[in-house]
Amino acid sequence: MAIFIGFNQVFLNNNLFYIAAVDCTGHGVPGAFMSIVGNNLLTEAVKVSGKTKPSEILDELNKNLTIHLHQKNENTSIRDGMDISLCAIDRNSNTLSFAGAYNHLYMIRDNELHIFNADKKAIGTWTNENYTGYHQHDISLKKGDVFYIFSDGYADQFGGPKGKKFKASQLRELFLSIYNQPFEKQKELLNQRFETWRGSLEQVDDILVIGFKIV
Repeated sequence: MAIFIGFNQVFLNNNLFYIAAVDCTGHGVPGAFMSIVGNNLLTEAVKVSGKTKPSEILDELNKNLTIHLHQKNENTSIRDGMDISLCAIDRNSNTLSFAGAYNHLYMIRDNELHIFNADKKAIGTWTNENYTGYHQHDISLKKGDVFYIFSDGYADQFGGPKGKKFKASQLRELFLSIYNQPFEKQKELLNQRFETWRGSLEQVDDILVIGFKIV
């Protein structure tokens, strides 16, 4: 599965284990530049500014990226920025905290899929006036829980018999059908389904899917 414009980041900070899936706007050089800037600012928010909660990290990231891009409001004609899913696993309290900008978190527990919704505001659209921060979900973990974070590239791919989008509903069904497989096998099955769906059509977007399991 190809990852082009965007990045994934995994790092430790004391007892917190962070996992991020980030989808940057732009293609080619502008997109690569956004990936570098976003990666640096995300690391800075945690390791320099000392933010620990995913919601606070996204607030800091949103503010600093907006300043970097000189964007003053959400009505800019060209939206530069990032969509992100950010998870923090606390090994002491056995909890996972999640905050997201457009990109949701899926959890499968006991063969049921649960959706933790992201906020509908991209990173890079911060404004001083009437700003409301990102919402955080806190989840008590259970052995065997499987989580997925991802960009919108898979669900937005055109294909199938009518040349329509794959859509999030089919992606959820696919996750439910493969989540109990080893992750290498899941990657193979995701690739197979994607290629079968798009057929002769071009890939329309970059794809990033991250899965992890509580053991």
